[in-house]
Amino acid sequence: MREQGIVSPAARDDDLQFEVTLRPKRLDDFTGQPKLKENLAIAIEAARQRGEAMDHVLLYGPPGLGKTTLATIIAQELAVGFEQTAGPILQKKLDLTGILSNIRARQVFFIDEIHRLLPDVEEMFYAALEDFRVDILIGAGPGARTHSLPIPRFTAIGATTRQGLVSAPLRGRFGLVLRLNHYDVADLTRIVERSAGILDVSLDQAGAAEIARRSRGTPRIANRLLRRVRDYAQVRADGRVNLEIAEIALDLLEVDRFGLDEIDQKIMLTILVKYGGGPVGVNTIAASIDEEADTIEEVYEPYLIQLGFIDRTPRGRVAMPQAFEYFKIQPRRPGGLQNSLF
Repeated sequence: MREQGIVSPAARDDDLQFEVTLRPKRLDDFTGQPKLKENLAIAIEAARQRGEAMDHVLLYGPPGLGKTTLATIIAQELAVGFEQTAGPILQKKLDLTGILSNIRARQVFFIDEIHRLLPDVEEMFYAALEDFRVDILIGAGPGARTHSLPIPRFTAIGATTRQGLVSAPLRGRFGLVLRLNHYDVADLTRIVERSAGILDVSLDQAGAAEIARRSRGTPRIANRLLRRVRDYAQVRADGRVNLEIAEIALDLLEVDRFGLDEIDQKIMLTILVKYGGGPVGVNTIAASIDEEADTIEEVYEPYLIQLGFIDRTPRGRVAMPQAFEYFKIQPRRPGGLQNSLF
């Protein structure tokens, strides 16, 4: 039976400690994302040379690609403190005030899921990002007054999987807005090999490449699959992971050669079989498989598009020839149903 959520990019509690041990500490050790790394390297070095706080950074992209890792790397490279929170945690202005009033010069302040900040908390954050001050309301009623508390210049790093939900005023206050893309097999193979070295797993290149191929372009999933393959090799083999062992273990987990899970397959079969390859709207797909349209757009579609299985068009989602070939479904002839009737 497949482990629940084995190919889901979302981190579970039992994965968090495991991931921390595998995260690179320096930008040079971070694999992939070459353009993003170059932009960050320049910004970090410029801030170091001037002895100033680095400009604010907004990182966006699908889950599991390394946004939190990059935030910790920036703090390490700048040799400054690191404070972490998440948008849903900051429920009141006082929560944000407490953190910002204790912030130190040049410190990195990381907010995960920044798109989930409440409107009044977000508005208070504007002054901190732009003017480096916190406005505190003193008193109540007619005698109430606002006091501006200056704070040291710091570096805010926001991370989001849904850039479209980050308001324009908030997005405009970040000097660097950088996107993380899915990783190719070569980069993921290097990540798996590095993780295997840290975990002291005997792994050859063919086995690493097979794990990488089935990881949906996501390092978090690659490391999670490596754990499961390591367990299989330890219990059912001699502890060494090669191509054959990796294939058997991953097949046992029901992770196919593209890393497609049950929802991916439901999406594709809905488009291919039920709607003859499309075009079909995302809301129709969502209703057909009993899934949220936003989840399909943000979590599943990017990888399916990267594989070349579907395309977004003004009329809806359309299946590509590679999808028909992979799922072994014959494309309908033009006119489809009408041709079958006459």
